[in-house]
Amino acid sequence: MTILTQADVFRPKTATRAVLYDLALVAGASLFIALMAQLTIYLPFSPVPVTGQTLAVLLIGALLGSSRGSMAVLAYLAEGVAGMPVFAGGLAGPAVLAGPTGGYLAGFVVAAYAVGWLAERGWDRNALSTVAAMLAGNAAIYFSGLAWLAQFVGGQNALAAGLYPFIPGDIAKLIFAALLLPAGWKLLALKK
Repeated sequence: MTILTQADVFRPKTATRAVLYDLALVAGASLFIALMAQLTIYLPFSPVPVTGQTLAVLLIGALLGSSRGSMAVLAYLAEGVAGMPVFAGGLAGPAVLAGPTGGYLAGFVVAAYAVGWLAERGWDRNALSTVAAMLAGNAAIYFSGLAWLAQFVGGQNALAAGLYPFIPGDIAKLIFAALLLPAGWKLLALKK
């Protein structure tokens, strides 16, 4: 039995329409990440701002699945590198990827894939497993982000500048996702 993501429920059956549907989802999801990146709070002690990007990336992975979710993040990164002001605070260009937040941005790809892979296996169907999937996604973001950030702020300062201040927000995002994703499946079941 194949478990699908919520986006797969509406995917057209014909090949051409399915490809167009997938492309539209990837493009729309990359735009959603860009919009959420503009919800930015700068911290005076850290080069890493608080943004809505992580919530967007994790939700996109869960809703679209591993392939489309990671492709949406790659499209978002390509848009930013190409000069579109999609990164946090309206920044753009390859220098952003080479800067202190570049590791987090790279981690977004792995996180979207991981959360999508878990969602494809039903982990977004109840609150507890949704939280576990989101924790796995956050771990991917932090692993990559902190390893890269340490080059800019030093290994001893990386946790204070790139992890600890973000934990409360990430907990709130996990709770939101744990309520939203299983509720989406319940609504879809009612429509059948």
